[in-house]
Amino acid sequence: MGAVFVQQLKSDNIKTFKQRVELSTYVDNSLIASLNSSDTAAANQKIRKVLEDINNENISEIQVVDVKGTIRGDSDVNNRSLVGQKTTDAEIKQVIYNSRSFTKTTYDKRDNRRYYIAITPLLSVSGNTNTVVGAVYVKANMETVYDSINSVVVIFATASLIATAIGMALAIVISRAITRPIDEMKKQTSRIARGDYSGQVRIYGQDELGQLAQAVNNLSVKIEEAQESSEAERRRLDSVLSHMSDGVIATDRRGNITIINEMASEDLNVNPDEVIGRSILDVLDIRSQYTLREILENQDEIILDLSDAEHEQILNAYFSLIQRESGFISGLVCVLHDVTEQQKIDRERRQFVSNVSHELRTPLTSMRSYIEALNDGAWKDPEVAPQFLKVTQDETDRMIRMINDLLSLSRMDSGRLQLELELVNLNELFNYILNRFDMMLDKDNNDTRDTKTKNYTIKRDFTKRDLWVEIDTDKFIQVVDNIMNNAIKYSPDGGVITCRLLETHNHVILSITDQGLGIPKKDLNHVFDRFFRVDKARSRAQGGTGLGLAISKEVIALHHGKIWVDSIEGKGSTFYISLPYEEYEGDAWDEA
Repeated sequence: MGAVFVQQLKSDNIKTFKQRVELSTYVDNSLIASLNSSDTAAANQKIRKVLEDINNENISEIQVVDVKGTIRGDSDVNNRSLVGQKTTDAEIKQVIYNSRSFTKTTYDKRDNRRYYIAITPLLSVSGNTNTVVGAVYVKANMETVYDSINSVVVIFATASLIATAIGMALAIVISRAITRPIDEMKKQTSRIARGDYSGQVRIYGQDELGQLAQAVNNLSVKIEEAQESSEAERRRLDSVLSHMSDGVIATDRRGNITIINEMASEDLNVNPDEVIGRSILDVLDIRSQYTLREILENQDEIILDLSDAEHEQILNAYFSLIQRESGFISGLVCVLHDVTEQQKIDRERRQFVSNVSHELRTPLTSMRSYIEALNDGAWKDPEVAPQFLKVTQDETDRMIRMINDLLSLSRMDSGRLQLELELVNLNELFNYILNRFDMMLDKDNNDTRDTKTKNYTIKRDFTKRDLWVEIDTDKFIQVVDNIMNNAIKYSPDGGVITCRLLETHNHVILSITDQGLGIPKKDLNHVFDRFFRVDKARSRAQGGTGLGLAISKEVIALHHGKIWVDSIEGKGSTFYISLPYEEYEGDAWDEA
């Protein structure tokens, strides 16, 4: 704007200057009249007089040239010697020749000044024609014009510099006033990004920046509250996940694991830090059966059998999607539920029902055959009928024993079986039980009927110290009877059954050893299972129900004891019973 203003001012000043140095019409007419005069000397004198009368301080020189190029007058006293001589200025000649004015601005190096030169033709009007009678050469000094312009430029430049300095100072002050709160807001947002919500932005006013600073402070408070709420919710979720009885796995939308709780890592036997970022298909080892798309589209449960030779483990995997309100799937949640025990119970229940059905069907089928035979006329045969009835009665007794055993197990399972505990001398009770088996052996040996019985010998190895234990006598006798009956059944004829009773620090150990066929190693862990038989055909033929050892185990467990077996196949088996034992002082009994 300053440059345009100065340029316009320069143009106006030069225009004004040119108007000031133009000769008046009177001067032109006087000069034309003098040039038309035939008296050259008088005319020259008159031209000189006219030039001397021109009072214009801006004009440095005026020269009058006639149409022939002869100088007729010059205002510069130093150049009056040129009057009467031919002009050498080509520009003057060109103006006389063309009858057109000529102007120019020139710089004189001799005095370092700028001059305005104007050459104007002098025209004599004669009728309707204009005749060139000469030309007037005007040279004007323009330094005053440029001096005034330069003064204006200096003033303007100075004002511009001052205004610029003031503007820069104001800009710095204003920019600092603007950038300071912005910089503080930037620092506060950086602290918020790092998780530090303690700072506050200083509010300098109620303008837009002040309102923005207040908004940043409010945002900081709200983010801190939201972060605390989110952190509390995360801790609550972590606590829930850590204490859940089921395993939980969360993934991103690509199926890579992002969260796995402790139970899931235990179920899958993996390190949580190592599986983060891995595909859930690889961790669950189901990549060969399923793709991630199949799981996303069909979130049915999947049975994972992780059993090996050492332990059995079956997991039920339930899948559900993590979806936003827009329907975008952002991840997957898998819940692992350990159904090993449930599967085992279901398997045992099915096996139990199958065993009960089979065990009941066998005697019922036998009874039905014998009853049909009796119904067909065998009851009339005095020799066959008693035998058939005896078999029917034996099978009936067998079913009754089985049902009673099942009822006993049912009461034990439901916790309805109550023990009638009493303090007994275990040495005498064990002796009493073994004496009954000795009496049975003597009775069989004294029987005069032509029947062959198994001979056996019972060997006792008891501690000489009396052991007083709180037990349910009837239930304990039933346990020992079951073990002794098995020992007698599976011992060879003439075998020795060794019964021991000893005391440890806080337990009483009772053992019964036979010389039978023994139990295969693979069956040792199942001998106390219900309806389990090592030799099914032989056991059923000898009238066993397959529930005796199972009942014995439950009874000993109710006494807070343990029962187990050691066996070497082909050499015999030893059943152990361990019961809790606390020594009683004799004085206490005497005082009672």
